Amino acid sequence: MKAGERLQGIVIRASAGNYTVFHQGHEVLCTLRGNLKKDLIMTESASRAPRVVQAKRKRLTNPVAVGDTVWFHFTTAHQGVITEVEPRRSAVVRFIPRTKEVQVIVANIDLLLVVFSVLEPRLDPWQLDRFLVAAYANGLTPIIVANKCDLPIEPQTEQCLQVYAQCGYEVIRVSATRGDNIDRLRERLRGQIAAVCGPSGVGKSSILNALQPGLGLKVGQVGETTHKGRHTTTLAQLFRLGEDSWIADTPGMRNFELWAVDAETIWEAFPEIRPYLGECRFPDCQHDTEPDCAVKEAVAQGIIDRRRYESALAMAKQAQGED
Repeated sequence: MKAGERLQGIVIRASAGNYTVFHQGHEVLCTLRGNLKKDLIMTESASRAPRVVQAKRKRLTNPVAVGDTVWFHFTTAHQGVITEVEPRRSAVVRFIPRTKEVQVIVANIDLLLVVFSVLEPRLDPWQLDRFLVAAYANGLTPIIVANKCDLPIEPQTEQCLQVYAQCGYEVIRVSATRGDNIDRLRERLRGQIAAVCGPSGVGKSSILNALQPGLGLKVGQVGETTHKGRHTTTLAQLFRLGEDSWIADTPGMRNFELWAVDAETIWEAFPEIRPYLGECRFPDCQHDTEPDCAVKEAVAQGIIDRRRYESALAMAKQAQGED
């Protein structure tokens, strides 16, 4: 390769300002060119080339994320510098309330595997709904992966999984330890770029180890007192599954804060509620206390699951309060 030659690759790891870029079967450790750490606002003119008129710090905590397609050039035989980031076609983002910043967890993915366990820790449908809304808001196809299905499934959890399936979500039940449906999941990922997300302790790393033997990812245990998982993944990273598939492991998230998702989008994110939107008596119906609400009537008739409705209402109210 020629010195200074402009090359393209995909970021597979990111840590403390260092980025591992995958290029033609090789990993290149890169740093980031300084001006990529800022927002560049360009002039708009048909008669002359764009020029920078203003630069400001990003609200994003990470201007380059795992999954980004980047341009770089070598600075030494094994190291390089990233000079340009291609526009993202999708991204999973997390809002950090304490710092009011936004973190891109992983970019440019097609599928979001939302992993929960049926036991230890128990499935939390309210939290699961937040992941599903985030997937919809970011244009991602979610797949609910119910892990630890070798353990006894409580009736309430079984009913919950059936509700999601009836709503039209793809639900795949697996056991990472026993291997149940791992081949089915691997086939589903063929030709896709996917990301694994979900709370700590549900077995995300165990599923990745089962999908790609030899990864050797560290696996944590669930606390006996809190029944919550311990974090074993601290940084997102992208792994290759065969020739045409990639999957990203993401840090366990116990609290997933939606960012820049308005109430209207939240209601639309629920596929069983979507057909009733616009059928209410009032065009600006909030589906709360208004009379002749088509959504509430569907809930009363048992067409829409009441807990799912209450979940959508709670998220919509929160979004309106943030506006």
